[in-house]
Amino acid sequence: MKVYDVEGFPNPARVRIALAEKGATDKVEFIPVDVMGGEHRTDAFKAKNPDAVVPCLELDDGSHISQCTAITEYIDGTFDGPLLTGKTPQERARISMMNLRAESGLLNAVGDYFHHATPGLGPDLETDQCAEWGNKRKDVATRTMAYLDSVLDENDFLAGDTFSMADITAFAGLAFADFAQIDIPANLTNLSAWRAKVSARPSVSG
Repeated sequence: MKVYDVEGFPNPARVRIALAEKGATDKVEFIPVDVMGGEHRTDAFKAKNPDAVVPCLELDDGSHISQCTAITEYIDGTFDGPLLTGKTPQERARISMMNLRAESGLLNAVGDYFHHATPGLGPDLETDQCAEWGNKRKDVATRTMAYLDSVLDENDFLAGDTFSMADITAFAGLAFADFAQIDIPANLTNLSAWRAKVSARPSVSG
């Protein structure tokens, strides 16, 4: 299997953490994509992933899977190790719910702020900005941080007592927030403590 990505970018980080949690990092080949040079928008790359974003998983039969949630679900079902997407229907549903909230309300909201209300990746790539929209999305990201903090007041992790795909997504969202200079409010102590705990996991720190 091959993973087309950019090391250090938030969404690729989600897949890399999932692979590390499953002990499968050495089972895939990472292919760097020159996003800053616009490689992700070429016809050759869009033939692999019409969304024109990274990461993209290429299977041994030549087919492709994009979207981090779908890639993580494939990884979780393919490799041994701790389950990241849940075991029972209730666990799977709760993890899916929290993953979507973390993705939409935090990671994607930060991304919208970064790409619309800041210089983002530069004028060659940021060709259709709307600063008003971006700033509204920044507010969404901050509100989502507060929501996640409230969830963590009663749970060790975002979907219960076990580390899951939802935690990976939120962790990547906070890393992106750092890059976009959106701080975790000081009063959100549960979220900050959770982040420190996740940061110490070998899949993240190693």
